[in-house]
Amino acid sequence: MRDGTGEYDAQRQRVQQQFGEIAQSYVESPRHRSGRDLKRLVELAECCPEDRALDVATGGGHTALALAPRVAHVVASDLTPRMLEAAEAFIRSQGVENVSFEVAAAEDLRFDEASFDIVSCRIAPHHFADVVAFCREVARVLKPGGRFVLMDSVAAEDDELDHFINDIEWRRDKSHARSYRLSEWQTWIAATGLDVDLVEEFERRHEFQQWTKRSRMAAQERDELEAIILSTPQRVLEHFSVEILDKRVESFADHKFILRARKQA
Repeated sequence: MRDGTGEYDAQRQRVQQQFGEIAQSYVESPRHRSGRDLKRLVELAECCPEDRALDVATGGGHTALALAPRVAHVVASDLTPRMLEAAEAFIRSQGVENVSFEVAAAEDLRFDEASFDIVSCRIAPHHFADVVAFCREVARVLKPGGRFVLMDSVAAEDDELDHFINDIEWRRDKSHARSYRLSEWQTWIAATGLDVDLVEEFERRHEFQQWTKRSRMAAQERDELEAIILSTPQRVLEHFSVEILDKRVESFADHKFILRARKQA
């Protein structure tokens, strides 16, 4: 979490610069377009045909697209205009018309109180400047009885493991703010009055070369990152299932979670 207005604004600028430059690659990314986590997130939203949904930090628009056939309307919001434009082009190309698009920061959603039955957010909060404000905004815009479904990277409840994943993510992508611990998420969400009723954790494997290529790391920075991983203590390598072949990092697995919370009716 970022402290201070200057750092808050700087983080938002880093996000807009990073994702504005690579918007189309996220639309096309197989990791974001599909997967069991996307299917599960939509399933947990408990969609009804009359529902109005908000997908925060929609990125390439994949979650908004998955929700659209199941609800009356989806608002896809994102901080980065170029990303939102790419998402709109993608969703419209699929013949979907019940999705609208709004530029909005996750910490300042600019929608009326109690205006959505569902709020979703997938693979994004680790870029947010203020996740506590984000949680407050989610609770504010949800209707009584509404569902909040969230999926993101998660840090371990262990300082060394926490530091490792956040350090390599930041070195790969300077718009990374922090992957938080599940205990932190549960505390922040509970403080808004929402009730967390389901949490699921899982691993996702990343091929190192593709993972660094997607964020357009320079070759020297990629090599420096690889050297850092190779020098990491064995217990950390084992936790993240790092595969090493001929003194090169082949892949690793990070940890994700899906969470659902409800607003009391």
